[in-house]
Amino acid sequence: MTPRDTALAKAASYYDSGAFQTELAALVARPTESQDPRGAPHLLAYLTEAMAPLLTGLGFTTQLHANPLAGGPPILTAIRIEDPALPTVLSYGHGDVVRAQEGQWRAGLSPFTLIEEGDRLYGRGSADNKVQHLINIRALAALIAAQGRLGFNARILIEMGEEAGSPGLKAFCAQNADLLQADVLIASDGPRLRPDTPTIFTGSRGGLSFDLQVNLREGANHSGNFGGLLADPAMILAQALASITDAKGKILIPEWRPTSLTPRIREVLAALPPHETGLALDPDWGEPGLTPAERVFGWNSFAILAMVAGQPEAPLNAIAGNARATCQLRFVVGTDADDILPALRRHLDAHGFGQVQIISPEGNDFPATRLDPDHPMVRFAVDSLTKTVGRAPDVLPNLGGSLPNDCFAEVLALPTIWVPHSYAGCSQHAPNEHVLKSLSRQALLATTGLFADIAANGLPKASA
Repeated sequence: MTPRDTALAKAASYYDSGAFQTELAALVARPTESQDPRGAPHLLAYLTEAMAPLLTGLGFTTQLHANPLAGGPPILTAIRIEDPALPTVLSYGHGDVVRAQEGQWRAGLSPFTLIEEGDRLYGRGSADNKVQHLINIRALAALIAAQGRLGFNARILIEMGEEAGSPGLKAFCAQNADLLQADVLIASDGPRLRPDTPTIFTGSRGGLSFDLQVNLREGANHSGNFGGLLADPAMILAQALASITDAKGKILIPEWRPTSLTPRIREVLAALPPHETGLALDPDWGEPGLTPAERVFGWNSFAILAMVAGQPEAPLNAIAGNARATCQLRFVVGTDADDILPALRRHLDAHGFGQVQIISPEGNDFPATRLDPDHPMVRFAVDSLTKTVGRAPDVLPNLGGSLPNDCFAEVLALPTIWVPHSYAGCSQHAPNEHVLKSLSRQALLATTGLFADIAANGLPKASA
């Protein structure tokens, strides 16, 4: 057998022996909630007690780092340099999870216990992101077991704050560029387009959240005595929000409409299969004239995440003194990120909504990134995954969601290849989160094959 075949056999044996499920169960059992203070000690323990021993056992030198941002979660790096002349692959994962949402999982499930039901493995972090970096690490392990070496150099970064906006990660990458020096990023997060077919995406949509507020007065006032006399902040806010899009969600702020949906990007998106989400989509929502794939991967979208005025849980016969909406713009490259909120301010003022305040927390954004889908590294990855799985992967110019990919694409100036190991119906960020066993096995083999092909052939010249 070739070293590639041997590595694939090693990976399959590891999975089929039950070791994969046992290791994933141990990771899921750690309640690493980065959005809840109770998770803090578990964030550190995940790195020191789970990741560091695993990676040290594979010949990596590990180092625990304090977050550059005061109070930020720790970061782990692991490095295996076999020959400085060989290419270097950087990989990334995050061990933190969103809130457990105990009590909201269906009967028989518990967020921090891995529970098997048919093809599904349930547990918080099973899909996002513990299974994903476990698969990549074990793919490296299979290659080492097959040939006694990787055949390239590897660096791994595992953070514990992605679900809280990756605080300090960009600064860490900037301060440790030499430590993280590589030729390409190969990492995993997010969902595939189809459960049975690998996906490659090369960047992500940006995300910017902000509040719109109308604060007119302290307290509320009787709606009978003051109705028609006092301006209603909820009404003002509702009208302001309605000016941002039309009734079908088409964005009406010109600066929020991207310039990057080129004929080539439309060609790439047209090659994708029907958008499988598990939900009935609304065909007439969003930018008219675009396909579903173009709307989510090639265009911007505005959403109102929450809004409140008065006391919704116990309404009073009173005009509220203030109203607030939490909003979000998901945006692709071709959008001037620095002008998103200034453009909104100009728009609101031009429409007579000067009373509406824009509040944006510091560090509450993810920039948009995208590697050219015709980049040689993309073609290399496509060929490798096709060879292993027997069919071509779906290729996206970027993920519909947001990731800290700018840390790698912009700060470290790397071509970025993301190969997700989950699927859209995994209940990510919700109760009943799960990963598919069949998908995990296929993903482990596909990633092992990708690393084996790098060992055998090196990297395409343009990615070095």
